[in-house]
Amino acid sequence: MATATAPAKRKRELPWPITFYRSAVGKKWVMAISGVVGLGFVVVHMIGNLKLYLSREEINLYGEALREFPKHLLPRTVFLWITRVVLVLALAVHVHAAASLTRMNARARPRNQQYQSPRDYQVANYASRTMRWTGIIVLLFIGFHLLDLTWGGGGADFERGDAYNNLVRSFDRPLVAAVYVVANLALGVHLFHGVWSMFQSLGVNNPRINKARKRFAQSVAAIIVIGNISFPIAVQAGWVDEACVGTEHGEPCEPSGLKF
Repeated sequence: MATATAPAKRKRELPWPITFYRSAVGKKWVMAISGVVGLGFVVVHMIGNLKLYLSREEINLYGEALREFPKHLLPRTVFLWITRVVLVLALAVHVHAAASLTRMNARARPRNQQYQSPRDYQVANYASRTMRWTGIIVLLFIGFHLLDLTWGGGGADFERGDAYNNLVRSFDRPLVAAVYVVANLALGVHLFHGVWSMFQSLGVNNPRINKARKRFAQSVAAIIVIGNISFPIAVQAGWVDEACVGTEHGEPCEPSGLKF
């Protein structure tokens, strides 16, 4: 007498977002979208820091406005912390997607590519290898930047709420100024390749607009690099000096900001 076999259990399907992310296309989309979030932050951060050239009062008011925004609609610093959480999540998924894509590409690479000449390897993988190493440099720099100018553990005299003098005191150290310049050059290379490939990841890849894509990527990277490295250069050159915070008897401070 034949015995009935139990029906095989159907494998439970994962939610669509997870399934999509596990694919190469999904990871590229996540990298592109999280990259846009990071790019937006970098641009706004640079524009805000340009107030260094106006005065101590202006850039400190800018920092206070970030903590107060949006005034009476939310308690103080709530929006700032929401923004920080979004940025941390964007950074985390960006790094994870990049690492996952690297592993996927390594597994999918044909064996015969292992025997390419150094010249062929350099031409074929220049962009991806540059993104990898500049990404690591930028990631390490983010940690140092937070330690230096957010948490006050970078070694310079730090006073919470005094963004102007914190910047000047930090960039007044030649080694730290050099670190900021090198890191922002790496950021520029990373942004150039990232902005260029972002369009391709999102399906915007038409030969008729490729020149415009390249110019846009170059312009974005150049503007951010020039803006960011101008700060340590200005301090090292003596164009921006530390401003007095106040005196014992309440005399007014001398004007601070850009001077020639």
